[in-house]
Amino acid sequence: MKQLPKEWIEQIITLLNERIVVVDAKGIVVYMDQAYCDFIERPVNQCIGYHVKDVIENTRMHVIVKTGKIELEDFHPINGSVMIANRFPIVVDDEIVGAVGTVMFPTPENLRDFKNKIQQLVTDLSYYRDKVNNELRSKYTFKDLIGNSQEFVHLKEFAETVAGNDSSVLITGESGTGKELFANAIHNSSLREQHPFLPINCSAIPEELFESELFGYSEGAFTDAKKGGKKGLFEIAHNGTIFLDEIGELPLSMQSKLLRVLQEREIQPIGAQKYISINVRIIVATNRNLLKMVENGEFREDLYYRLNVIHIDIPPLRKRKEDIKQTAYQLLRKLEHKFYRSDVMISKEVIKQLEMHHWPGNVRELENVLERAINMLKENTILLQHLPLYIRDIILEERMNIEQTEKNRGNEIVYLKKMKEVIADAEKQAIQNALSHTKGNKLEAAKLLGIGKTSLYDKCHQYSIN
Repeated sequence: MKQLPKEWIEQIITLLNERIVVVDAKGIVVYMDQAYCDFIERPVNQCIGYHVKDVIENTRMHVIVKTGKIELEDFHPINGSVMIANRFPIVVDDEIVGAVGTVMFPTPENLRDFKNKIQQLVTDLSYYRDKVNNELRSKYTFKDLIGNSQEFVHLKEFAETVAGNDSSVLITGESGTGKELFANAIHNSSLREQHPFLPINCSAIPEELFESELFGYSEGAFTDAKKGGKKGLFEIAHNGTIFLDEIGELPLSMQSKLLRVLQEREIQPIGAQKYISINVRIIVATNRNLLKMVENGEFREDLYYRLNVIHIDIPPLRKRKEDIKQTAYQLLRKLEHKFYRSDVMISKEVIKQLEMHHWPGNVRELENVLERAINMLKENTILLQHLPLYIRDIILEERMNIEQTEKNRGNEIVYLKKMKEVIADAEKQAIQNALSHTKGNKLEAAKLLGIGKTSLYDKCHQYSIN
């Protein structure tokens, strides 16, 4: 290969943003570019042939030729300024014959520009760190759990009492009853409130990714493993609270690993040789019957009893009708902020209609109904025509059934039977209307009804809806 002329090499070095010095095995300067000499205010002939310690203030080039170790991005105070230095040994035939050093920012002005850029990066990093930390904070307190019914008030008092300890909590209830809100409130009332609150939806993580997501992995653990490895969610939540929603969807293979976390308070990332101690409180939630799953071999019995130390069962909205008005107005205040509205009211007729509905989707369904209504609103009051058609139709049917039932008060058994029929008919009609609206798309219908996909499939099977 043709060698570059000496003049070319010298000009290339001059054009670079780095200044260069080369020493031999004894630390004697054998090359130093003109710009470097100018910066230290010494002529070239008083640099070449001299020991590097006598030429460059605070140098470490003579150390490199002894240790053979590379030094990168080292701050080098010199001549009233600070430079960024890189130092490399020169090895020929396995023997250290010298060293080459480069420095950047040879003037205080350049250094100030560099410091300003670094400061901006630090500011940006601080902003994103705070943003991440805020996202790991719980958002709700017990004040956000609205309801004056006796059962609901007692439930809140119980949850607030047990919030201060570290026992595992199992929250059960139908979809949309507010299980995650209770988990948030429990964390916010605990001694862990200043630490992370990490909600995880077990049904949203593919089974093959569960272990790496929850426990992390070390570098080289598998083919596409991220360089440096990855922290698992349990490690991220250290000293805080992990909320495992839809715990009934947790694969059996992962249930044994979760049991170990509860028993030993440690995790082992994939590919790691050592266990990592963690301090995490675990709150889980489900709308499924875990005890029945245990009987069917779908859920580990030992894990069930480990999780079910404190049990909170949230009643569905239909069992606390007296809370519907208050809950509706709380949701409305939240929606006002989202849609830039204010002082939206609900007519008495609408409140009466809402209180008569069965609410299979609970609070989530109520929020969906109100969001639809506020989208249609031209004035400032929600009227009957703003309610979804499937609710209006169901409510009329419920009224007719209830009126007919009340005529038969003399026979209590008939009355109870009628109410069960009303509830079943209401659910069936709601599902049929939703499926009709979504043209048979069950996932969209479930979202419209405010219930889980699994619940919708179960009800379709129960009511023979194809």
